[in-house]
Amino acid sequence: MTIDTTPVFGELQNISPSAIIELFRLTLDNALHGATTTYRFHAGNNLSGASNGFIKWNDELYEPIPVKAEGFAFKRGQLPRPKLVVSNLESRMSGVLDLVNTFNPGNDLTGATVTRIRTLAMFLDKENFVGNTNSTEDKDAEFPREIYTIDRKSIENRDIVEFELAAVFDLAGIRAPKRQCTRALFPSIGTFNQ
Repeated sequence: MTIDTTPVFGELQNISPSAIIELFRLTLDNALHGATTTYRFHAGNNLSGASNGFIKWNDELYEPIPVKAEGFAFKRGQLPRPKLVVSNLESRMSGVLDLVNTFNPGNDLTGATVTRIRTLAMFLDKENFVGNTNSTEDKDAEFPREIYTIDRKSIENRDIVEFELAAVFDLAGIRAPKRQCTRALFPSIGTFNQ
């Protein structure tokens, strides 16, 4: 899929732009979690034609689940460390954690990938609108995707589960670049200084 930000940023220049829709995709890793399941959800919407609150984006359904996401802004010299707070209504998120912890005790979804997808309501799939029509549907029009890894679960209770996210190379034990260049690997480097 090719992401095209031109229509998104063009629409944001209008006096009354279309609403920003924020979607999340949580993908498990088979080696860490015992499954490659992908959960798709969003914080809610008030699109009049959306059935049962589900949003369809790029032919994939995103379930309405109360979620709060914050801390995605970049600060000078620091990578963002966002927090994702997900409703634990009917212990649904605790159920996912229990399944993962059965395979890998104490994992609590550490290492799972969280993708934040943002687009504008006007570009959503036509199925989100009354009469299944949307003349401005554009499956490629979205903001650049933000991909994070769950660093740790910070809170779990009967109401919510909170996760701290990190960029892939901002995790403990990860270095960028992955391979360190040393004199032993490149002995001829020292000859240039003579």
